[in-house]
Amino acid sequence: MIFEPHDYQAYAIDYIETHPVAAVLLDMGLGKTVISLTAIVDLLFDSFVAHRVLVVAPLRVARDTWPDEIKKWSHLSILTFAVAVGTVKERRAAVMQSADVTIINRENLSWLIEDSGLPFDYDMVILDELSSFKSHQSKRFKSLLKVRPKVKRMVGLTGTPSSNGLMDLWAEFRLLDMGERLGRFISQYRQTFFLPDKRNGQIVYSYKPLPFAEDAIYRRITDITISMKSTDHLKMPELVSTQYEVHLSDEEAQRYEDMKRELVLQLPDGEVTAANAAVLTGKLAQLANGAIYTDAGEIVEIHDRKLDALEDIIEAANSKPVLVAYWFRHDLQRIKNHFSVRELKSSKDIADWNNGDIPVAVIHPASAGHGLNLQAGGSTLVWFGLTWSLELYQQTNARLWRQGQSARTVVIQHIVTKDTIDERILKALRAKDRTQAALIEAVKADLKII
Repeated sequence: MIFEPHDYQAYAIDYIETHPVAAVLLDMGLGKTVISLTAIVDLLFDSFVAHRVLVVAPLRVARDTWPDEIKKWSHLSILTFAVAVGTVKERRAAVMQSADVTIINRENLSWLIEDSGLPFDYDMVILDELSSFKSHQSKRFKSLLKVRPKVKRMVGLTGTPSSNGLMDLWAEFRLLDMGERLGRFISQYRQTFFLPDKRNGQIVYSYKPLPFAEDAIYRRITDITISMKSTDHLKMPELVSTQYEVHLSDEEAQRYEDMKRELVLQLPDGEVTAANAAVLTGKLAQLANGAIYTDAGEIVEIHDRKLDALEDIIEAANSKPVLVAYWFRHDLQRIKNHFSVRELKSSKDIADWNNGDIPVAVIHPASAGHGLNLQAGGSTLVWFGLTWSLELYQQTNARLWRQGQSARTVVIQHIVTKDTIDERILKALRAKDRTQAALIEAVKADLKII
């Protein structure tokens, strides 16, 4: 297939080629993979400023999306590539091919750097989903930081750079520019832009940004950062976001209130305890979905309100494909017990969905949230259970609401249990979005200069 880039894609390609360090915040569906690969071809075979490229991506994206894109476009046929996933033997064999582009899943990055015994001879690294490196305490961050001085060109790709607030940005940009803009140490970043918020004595659990922090941070990173939103550059289908409310019975509501108030819920089949607020929120979310794990790990079903709602939604779809996002394992088990569904896990599952062969599919946001192209299979997504993660939430929605979606309207339905933590989760997602939206807007690319 011949690649004819949109203006915004040509701009992004040129930006990557002309900026040795680049944070490319491309909204979901804008084609960040083919943009990056086109820039790679130019850098390898035109300007000759890159010689070997490492792509780090989520597992399914590394295994499926990047290879598929290379095979799809005729101008990329010159590239040799190797996918370093699977067993140690398979990964080692892939790396030793010395291909132009080596693609590895982020979980194996530390193995490549620390344990493989193979030289790290990549002079260009692309982090697909830069937000995967937002924790400065993670092993993948520390490993990559060790070899960062060897890398001449760094590109960070993401559509959700600060899903949990401005604190996420330090680690991401520390890898990109080695601390030039936001400082070499997290302590320095905190002292400059934040105040302690929630704390217990000398232990600080969270920080809040100072009044000037957002503008100051954005000014520091804007020279290596571009941002583009899909709605600015594509004729996107209409996005309809709705809530399907379900209501607990008086007895079920009382159980919910007992858990919230006393942190203990007595059940006929066992006792569930919530040792702290974090555990409590998880227990309440389970209860809102209709089942809960006991301390012994057994599943106790409380109600079928969301299952009944899901049945209504599937029936109303009138044979149109429906994609269902779940969060807890018992959600999946109960959905499978009530409906004929197929979980999207393998490459064949994804292909069958896009071919229209799966009427009802289920996915978990953590394993299918990034990079997967599912828009050909349907236009309705139902959130059976919500996630606190704005990143996973937005990325999962973008599997259907993206470029290439043939339907004129994409429907995102949230099954929400009234007067439960479900409502708080939606509110929290919207609150986090305000911070991220401000970042996106602050570094938005002005394509008028093309």
